[in-house]
Amino acid sequence: MMKYNSTQDKSKAVLSAQAIAQGISQDGGLFVPESFPQISEKELKSMLSMSYQDRAKLIMGKYLTDFTADEIADCVDSAYTVEKFGSENPAPIATVEFNGEELNLLELWHGPTCAFKDMALQILPHFLTKSLQKVGGGKDAVILVATSGDTGKAALEGFKDVEHTKIIVFYPMNGVSAMQKHQMNTQEGDNVYVCAIRGNFDDAQTAVKKIFTDPATAAVLNENNMMFSSANSINWGRLLPQIVYYVSAYCDMVNMGKVAFGDKINITVPTGNFGNILAGYYAYEMGLPVKRFICASNSNNVLTDFIRTGVYNKNRDFYTTVSPSMDILVSSNLERLLYCMSGCNDEETKGYMELLKSEGVYTVSTKIKEKLQSMFWGGYADEDATARTIHDLFEQQGYLCDTHTAVAVSVCDAYIRETADKTPVVIASTASPYKFSRAVLSALNKGKMPESEFDMVEQLHEITGADVPKPLASLRGKKARFSDVTDKEDMQGVVFGALGIQ
Repeated sequence: MMKYNSTQDKSKAVLSAQAIAQGISQDGGLFVPESFPQISEKELKSMLSMSYQDRAKLIMGKYLTDFTADEIADCVDSAYTVEKFGSENPAPIATVEFNGEELNLLELWHGPTCAFKDMALQILPHFLTKSLQKVGGGKDAVILVATSGDTGKAALEGFKDVEHTKIIVFYPMNGVSAMQKHQMNTQEGDNVYVCAIRGNFDDAQTAVKKIFTDPATAAVLNENNMMFSSANSINWGRLLPQIVYYVSAYCDMVNMGKVAFGDKINITVPTGNFGNILAGYYAYEMGLPVKRFICASNSNNVLTDFIRTGVYNKNRDFYTTVSPSMDILVSSNLERLLYCMSGCNDEETKGYMELLKSEGVYTVSTKIKEKLQSMFWGGYADEDATARTIHDLFEQQGYLCDTHTAVAVSVCDAYIRETADKTPVVIASTASPYKFSRAVLSALNKGKMPESEFDMVEQLHEITGADVPKPLASLRGKKARFSDVTDKEDMQGVVFGALGIQ
């Protein structure tokens, strides 16, 4: 049976159902697999002819050893449907040429909320309900979420009206796009609650983690027959599905003739919390042929500096950008990478996290720095570079991308020019451009900006001809259900209030 350890106390070992139901270890550490199951060459070759769904079942079965094959199949087949994602392959590849180089965009935004989070958050509720049946003891799960934009809506949509769950989402009041805010505040479902906070995403994430790990709060929930769980990427059930799409992308690249079987690819990911790129690294640890991970940041370039220097320093200016899902200075999932690269040294990992909490800065060992720089390359795109990339990619190829994908394309372009590395590259394209219509329309510079968000969507469609996703078009005229705002210090009270606990 595959066990999962805490990054801060590896003496703790649980099965996957416990790791998924609990979300985070009680010591504040994150659950990680005790080892990485391998994908043999024979298995990888067999996956070339498989559907996305069958690839998912094979990979997930290696990690969810306390689930039956039928349980895993039920989760996968319920999550990745044509009805939800528009085709049999929920994560297709679009090939474009940018500044003379071929780029392969892994489109992860065809799900019901038009962001890559759907790839994990359509299946996580199925994982969680089965996990609760195994280890929950009859308790209802309270899904507590801090979001920088996309996770919130994807989690709300995934968990709406799921039995024995309640979901509470906090987002930074001025730190998400107008469309993201409208998506969350109009959310349907009897078990959902949404609240803005006065602060940024890091404030929300820190407060949520504190509430999660507070024994007194857990005791109150227990008295009310509830337990916390998470839909953020700190939850193993969020990270596992993301491993699948990198393996699937490699298979599709081979089938498209973009790479010879067994040859390596590069993977570029726009990331703030480090979960999406970490999933790719985990696929590499399983045996996926990857040469280099290109970590793309926006003006909040804490990860770029870390990869280049080995020093993680959150003590810096925070920028609210047009790529809000990356407006993060504390990258939670980096803890998992540090644990892995330190040789599963929980004491060393815990030491880094304690320094981050107390001083806001830590410096990794020479061993970790060398490993990090051998596999990762960090770069960032500021607001001007992001806008220029959206404009140039559309002018050159007629391809419309969102602000986060533009960051990745810009950084990948810089990497290729700096290193002359011609390895075939897959770029994670993480959201529909229509979720960020104001910024995308402004980048195209095609005339006067409309006043309303949906008029911007309409004008963007008229200019580009790019289809407007139905889930976004259907929001026009929909009234908001939620308008609450709170201070970060009061979030625990808001949680109790939303749950009806006095």
